[in-house]
Amino acid sequence: MSTTPTPQQGPMGIAVIGAGYWGPNLVRNFASSPDWDLRVVCDLDLERARKVAGPHVEVTDDLERVLDDPTIHAVAIATPARTHHGLALQALSAGKHVVVEKPLADSVARGRMMVDLADAQGLVLMTDHTFCYTPVVQKMRELVVSGELGQIHFIDSVRINLGLVQPDIDVLWDLAPHDLAILDHILPSGLPSEGIGATGADPIGAGRACVGHLTLPLPDDGLAHVHVNWLSPTKIRQMVIGGSRRTLVWDDLNPQQRLSVYDRGVDLARTSVGGTDRTASSVSYRLGDTWSPALPEREALGAMVTEFAAAIREGRPALTDGHSGLRVLEVLEQASHRLAAQSGTTHQSGPMVPAGPPPVPQQATAPSVLEGVR
Repeated sequence: MSTTPTPQQGPMGIAVIGAGYWGPNLVRNFASSPDWDLRVVCDLDLERARKVAGPHVEVTDDLERVLDDPTIHAVAIATPARTHHGLALQALSAGKHVVVEKPLADSVARGRMMVDLADAQGLVLMTDHTFCYTPVVQKMRELVVSGELGQIHFIDSVRINLGLVQPDIDVLWDLAPHDLAILDHILPSGLPSEGIGATGADPIGAGRACVGHLTLPLPDDGLAHVHVNWLSPTKIRQMVIGGSRRTLVWDDLNPQQRLSVYDRGVDLARTSVGGTDRTASSVSYRLGDTWSPALPEREALGAMVTEFAAAIREGRPALTDGHSGLRVLEVLEQASHRLAAQSGTTHQSGPMVPAGPPPVPQQATAPSVLEGVR
């Protein structure tokens, strides 16, 4: 193992692996951050990498070139989920801190290997759950954790649009990680690990679920529901969090009022009847004011790269560390089991990957390690 010492002063060197869909966003934010020195963009398609990197950043298709460079202290992985495991293990084994775009991996087993290696190496493994760094989600976390909403009774989350039907994953693995990461971030107890329910449908014959619903138990008989859909002509991104005191509504497509807090709800009063042990219940409806918190305007990815640097320098887990990514994977994998049981198949609706985790790559060449980056 080669270990790259982390500088306590000045920007840290970083390489972005993958110049496809998400890579350009990471390149732009790392390049503009005072905490980071973007040194290399790595991709099999060198021409595309040059367009993304710009004239002043080196490009390469050789992963070993990146991992052997002592001036590179961390890597950001923006490649297909099936490649995250191999790339992250090689980078961690080389002593590099790692941030991985969602999902952390394509299975719980592979994700746990990544988390365990990072813990053993004393390195930061971070999941790029970008929504958790938006001002609106951070405000939602503040309101929930402070008790402003009271006991959480229900959560309804809807993420639907006329989306791209993915060739290798179903709609739950494609869209639900966003909502699950948000729930894990804002709920004091995080995501539940048991009692997950899932239903899915494939009305167009795509071979995987294109419409999906998740249900997750909350404390004190509460319930969270996540609805994702590739087939809706109307785009909706909305989350409603109902508490015993107030209800919060997040409408991500309403920039004038993304977040609203309603002082409205249902109260159930119980009284004894005629001095006996019997009780009667009366329902009352509370109709109070509605207000919208002021939210700062800033790019979430900028906050994410800042948090990555802070976690490394302070020697602490990142806000969305590998363990949070693993909790999301556990829910998704349970959902895949539920859908498979419905259809009578084995993991039909989850990621289409070989059974069992592959061996840890030791001396893989660049083409095999970066396979599928494009």
